[in-house]
Amino acid sequence: MAHSFDKNYWEQHWGQPSAVAGGHGAHPNPYVVDAARALRPGKALDAGCGAGVEAIWLAAHGWQVTGADISGRALATAKGQAHDASVADMTTWIEADLTSWNPPDRWDLVVTSYAHPAMPQLAFYQRIAQWVAPGGTLLIVGHRHHHSGDTHGHGSTPPDEASVTLSEITASLDPATWRVDTAEEHSRPLPTPGGDAVLHDVVVKATRLT
Repeated sequence: MAHSFDKNYWEQHWGQPSAVAGGHGAHPNPYVVDAARALRPGKALDAGCGAGVEAIWLAAHGWQVTGADISGRALATAKGQAHDASVADMTTWIEADLTSWNPPDRWDLVVTSYAHPAMPQLAFYQRIAQWVAPGGTLLIVGHRHHHSGDTHGHGSTPPDEASVTLSEITASLDPATWRVDTAEEHSRPLPTPGGDAVLHDVVVKATRLT
């Protein structure tokens, strides 16, 4: 069944106790951690930040972070978490529909981790790529298009409209503008109350040349 991934969908998702609990004390995405550790801290945007786990980790490691999400409920959790982690002064939270938002800023790092807006997934990645400053980094962590029952936090399997192939992402990055530094597929276990599930991921890191 197709998912709308609109504001109502995400407000309902982040209104569930399990989603709120998942935002408290959760570990940041390991691919985001690995990629960011290789970069010099600057200004970062977490596009579709949810409860802010990755944004808060970045802020704790020297980044000035903007977290943008369509869900006010998610951002309320993120703000509380940032305060508890003593990084409130390193974080800015913006409630925005990323399918239409036109930010005035550009960032040294634009990261998205499993964000699903109400638009085709690849078009979303192309949209946020425009927000990377020259010399900056785009980091995409997404659900790999896969049909053998992967599980994630928004249902039993990522729907087709929320998944993408590695080749689709890399082909969308014009080599005159981008240098692709990392293009990988990974599978990793995800502990759940019902036992470990498996996430099938695509990870792309690219540097904007111009």
